Amino acid sequence: MQTGLLERVTGALDNALSVDVTQELVRTDSTCGKEAALAAELEERIRAIGVGRVWREEVFDGRSNTLWELDSGKPGPHLLFTGHLDTKPVCEGWTRDPFDGAIEDGRMFGHGVMDMKAGLGCQVGAIKTILDSGVDFSGRITFAAVCDHMGDQTGSIDLFRRHSFDHCILGELTGMEIYVAHRGRYYFDVSTIGLSAHTCHKDLAVNAIEKMLPVAEEISKLRYFPEIGDEMKALVGPELYIAVGRIFGGLFPGGPSMIPDRCTIRVDTRPQPGVPLEEVEALIQGAIERAKERDPEIRVELEVADRKNSFTVPTGAPVVRCLADAWETVMGRPPVFVGGSWLGDTASFGDLCETVIFGPGGEPVYQPDESLSLSDIETATKINALAALNLLGEA
Repeated sequence: MQTGLLERVTGALDNALSVDVTQELVRTDSTCGKEAALAAELEERIRAIGVGRVWREEVFDGRSNTLWELDSGKPGPHLLFTGHLDTKPVCEGWTRDPFDGAIEDGRMFGHGVMDMKAGLGCQVGAIKTILDSGVDFSGRITFAAVCDHMGDQTGSIDLFRRHSFDHCILGELTGMEIYVAHRGRYYFDVSTIGLSAHTCHKDLAVNAIEKMLPVAEEISKLRYFPEIGDEMKALVGPELYIAVGRIFGGLFPGGPSMIPDRCTIRVDTRPQPGVPLEEVEALIQGAIERAKERDPEIRVELEVADRKNSFTVPTGAPVVRCLADAWETVMGRPPVFVGGSWLGDTASFGDLCETVIFGPGGEPVYQPDESLSLSDIETATKINALAALNLLGEA
C-alpha cells in the first residue's frame, strides 16, 4: 500500500453518505418485483453528487439497474462495485415499522439493511471517498445496483450482457469477512402423476398428493457429503444441502372437489463448487426409486427446473489481494478467507469477471427487527475505498 494512502482515505472518509444512502434505501420497499422506485431514487441521489455519469438501464417490465461511472481518462483496469436492489418479503414478528430506517444505540434498523442495502450504501460512500481523497487513479470505476437478484438474477445477467469489467467487488453480506467461494443451486421439479375423479368417486382415482408423500419423505431423508477437497470443505462446508422447498397440487381456487392427478414439489439443492448437476440428480432419482419400492404404483416425472453456478476465485487474484491488503490495514490483522452457503449474483457472472465478495451484515438475515452496526458501515466504506485505490491507484 502507498505511504500515506490510509491517512488520505481516512481524512476524506464519507461515512455520513454511506449511512444516509443506506437509510434512504431501507426506507423504500424494494421487495423483488418492486425495485423500480428504488432504482430511480438511487439514480437521483447519486446524480446529486455531481460527478461522473449516472444512468439507468431497463432490464424488463419497468425494472432497471442503476449505474454510476467514473472514468479517470487514463488507461487502466475497469473495476465494478455491485449489489442488488431487491429484497425478500418482510417476515412476521416485527415490533416496529420495517421501513423506518431508525438509528438507535449505534445500529440502523430496517428490512433488508443487511441484504444488502448497507452494502450498496458503503460502495457509494467509498467511491465518494476516493473522489474526495484527491488520490489519482487509472482506469474506470463503475457502481451498479441491479434488480431481480431474488428472482433469476436477470439484472446481473443484463449488466454483463451490455458491459465488460476486469475486476469486481460484490457487496453481499459477509460478516465483514472476505468471501472467495459460494455454493451453487440446482432446482429439481418432481411430479407424481395420478388419475383424476370427483371426490365422490375417489375409489376410481389415484391421488397424486398421496403418492407424493413417500417421495417427499425419501428426499427429506437425504444426507450427502460429496468428495471435495479439504480446502473447499473449510470454505463452504462438507454437506450438500437438500430440501423440499415448495409443493403444488390440487384444484385452485375453491374447494378440493376433484382428486388431483398431478402434484409437484420443488427440491432445492446447494452443491459445493466442483459438484456436477448429474451427481445431485442421481441422488434425487435414488430417493424416488426408494419411494417406488414402498409403493410400486407411484409414477414420477423429474425435471431440472433451474441451475445457478457455484463460485470460486483464487486468493492470489489481484482483486482479492488488493481487498485483503486493505482489510488487513484497517483491521490490524491478516484476513482469513471464507465462503458462503448462499448464492450471490456471482452465480451468473463469476466466470466473466474476477470477483471477490465483501460487505457488512451477516447471518441470520430476514428476521424480525433486523439491524446493523453503524461501525460496520464505516469500516466497510473505508476498506472498499482502500481496495479500489490499491487496484487502480497510481504509485
